[in-house]
Amino acid sequence: MQRVNQTLGRIPPWLIYGIAAFPPVWFFWLGLNGGLGVEPIKELEHRLGELALQVLIATLAIRPLREWTHVNLLKLRRSLGVVTFAYVSLHLLVWLVLDVQILSEIWADIVKRPYITVGMAGFILMIPMVVTSNNLSLRKLGPKKWRRLHRLMYPVCVLAGLHFVMLTKGFQFEPLIYLALILVLLAARVPWNLGRATA
Repeated sequence: MQRVNQTLGRIPPWLIYGIAAFPPVWFFWLGLNGGLGVEPIKELEHRLGELALQVLIATLAIRPLREWTHVNLLKLRRSLGVVTFAYVSLHLLVWLVLDVQILSEIWADIVKRPYITVGMAGFILMIPMVVTSNNLSLRKLGPKKWRRLHRLMYPVCVLAGLHFVMLTKGFQFEPLIYLALILVLLAARVPWNLGRATA
C-alpha cells in the first residue's frame, strides 16, 4: 500500500486539470454535432451538472477511502474541489447564457423554483472554498480556520444532492442513489471527528 500511495503522491495537479478538461469539451462537441438529442442545451446542462456531482462525491469520498483502505488521495482533494467548481460554473453558465438568457427571468427562476434556489445556495457556498484553495490562504487563515471554512463542503454536498433530486421529474432512483451516497459518506465521518475531539 505504501508503494501505491507513493505513486499516487507523484501525480501533479496539472494532470488532474488536463484530464478534467476533456469531458466538457466532448459534451460541447456533441451538442454542436447533434449528439445530445432533440434538446441539446438541456442535455448539456444536465450532463455538466451530473459530472460536477460525481466529482464532488469523489472528493468527499477521499477521506473515508483512506480510513477504510489506507489509499491516500488527500493530495488530489484540492484539485478535485477546483474541478468540481469549474464544472458547476459551466453548468450554471449553460443555464444562464444558453437556456434562460433573459436577466429578469433568471432572477424569477431563482426565487420561484426551489431546486434552482437550492442549487444556487450550494454554488455560493463553494465560492469561499475555491477562493481559499491555495497555500497562501492556508498560511493567512491558519490551519484551524482554514479547515473550518472548508467544512462548507458538507452542506454543499447535501444541497447538490437535493438539487438533483428536486429537479428530476417523476420518481427516479438515480438522484436518490446520489443523495444516499452523500449522506452515507457524511455519516461515516461522524465517529472519526468525535474520536479526534475526545482525544
